Amino acid sequence: MVVGLINANPVVYEKKERRVRDPPVVVDEYAEEAIDQQEIFDILCCYLFDSGNLFTLNRKDIKDPEHPYSLEELKVVSEDSIGVDHERVRVLFAPTVEHCSMATIIGLCIRVKLMRSLPSRFKVDIFVAPGTHETEASINKQLNDKERVAAALENPNLVEIVEECLSPTFQTWT
Repeated sequence: MVVGLINANPVVYEKKERRVRDPPVVVDEYAEEAIDQQEIFDILCCYLFDSGNLFTLNRKDIKDPEHPYSLEELKVVSEDSIGVDHERVRVLFAPTVEHCSMATIIGLCIRVKLMRSLPSRFKVDIFVAPGTHETEASINKQLNDKERVAAALENPNLVEIVEECLSPTFQTWT
């Protein structure tokens, strides 16, 4: 993580209780499945797997670049900030401070997580929530420009930070 903290004392919130999803009814295994707001939020946050009597908490949520907290715990991303319209996903995120220098990294982490998780037919738009950052227009332009994103992902230092933010943590109990 980053040595010099931009926001040394972030407000940490409790994670929202998840709604139980009904298992999909498989009619045609080759049909395209609809993806909704909750599913996108679940991709960006954590999952709980039950394998018999053993529960594994697979924290696949995105960690903040400078704190050990998830983006959900810092209210950088919430379910209400996600929109899904057929094959277009829109995510608004709110950095914890208006001058956050990690905002572009956070947005890049969200984009990479969704690129890895969603079928290629989906168009993903990532935006800083209006009024939450001093340079939101510049960050939005960077995060939604394919060439800039590709160039960022060729930078080994940025890739290392993104991978660290996306790396899962596991906790198992019976």
